[in-house]
Amino acid sequence: MRWRKRLVDEGLDAGAETIAVHLRNELGAAPAVSTIWRVLTRRGFVNAQPRKRPKSSYVRFEAVQPNETWQTDFTHIKLKNGKHVEILNFLDDHSRMLISCTAAYVTTSVLVVAAFRSACNDFGLPASVLSDNGAVFTARYRNGRSAFQTELASLRIVQKNSRPYHPQTCGKVERFHQTLKLWLAKQPRVTSLTALQTQLDTFRDIYNTTRPHRALGHRTPAVAYNARPKARPGSAVIPDYFRLRNDIVNDEGKVTLRHAGTIHHIGIGRRWARTPIRMLIHETQIRIITTDGELIKELTLDATKNYQQQ
Repeated sequence: MRWRKRLVDEGLDAGAETIAVHLRNELGAAPAVSTIWRVLTRRGFVNAQPRKRPKSSYVRFEAVQPNETWQTDFTHIKLKNGKHVEILNFLDDHSRMLISCTAAYVTTSVLVVAAFRSACNDFGLPASVLSDNGAVFTARYRNGRSAFQTELASLRIVQKNSRPYHPQTCGKVERFHQTLKLWLAKQPRVTSLTALQTQLDTFRDIYNTTRPHRALGHRTPAVAYNARPKARPGSAVIPDYFRLRNDIVNDEGKVTLRHAGTIHHIGIGRRWARTPIRMLIHETQIRIITTDGELIKELTLDATKNYQQQ
């Protein structure tokens, strides 16, 4: 119960799976998650949710690589003195890494561009950015172009916008806002923007490097972000309809791929023989990575040749 109380007091997730992760990190072993869940239930810490949708009913999309897509949005809170504040966030779609977290009394186009540039200085340029249709992000519904649109276009970064009145498209950053507000609710309430920003910087460090994330197999976002090569602007960005194939390199260091009805052989190298790999395919753009995310080969398939040389 010590970890349960500590996590609740800090405003962090305190479920059975999370407690098990912290116990394993601290002691090297932990009871089964089902055992922890039964103890929490017996103590009255678990509330039944019979109407909650089963996980199998959700269709999820996740970017394959870090920096492939950053989701962005802002949320609202109130300071102790009653002033309203907005918090602008950039979240990496693949790893849930909190790229940027900025407080302001009003989120303007100038602020969005400045926060984005600062984030790019720290993490590199993303291949694409996903947001809702807020005026600070896009002016396409007004037949114009916002400062943020101009910034992305100049850097060859793909801009994606959710459908109007469909917040599920930006579901990861929307869900993140709940996590952030839960943590802030457990902190001393502050009266200044500077003090709030200090709290946000503290939370960003906890969220990225300490808090295990259930959607990441209880890894931290920082571990997930650093585990794979980063996408970049102008590269073969894997869109929502990419093809993902799991395979094993044969003894000759090759894999096969069917394209337009024809089998093509791709040379990788004998040193990769019998290695499980993943092939990320969008038309003729192909990335081959290990199951740990190491980039092995990137190529544009030549459909006129049956063998793609190493």
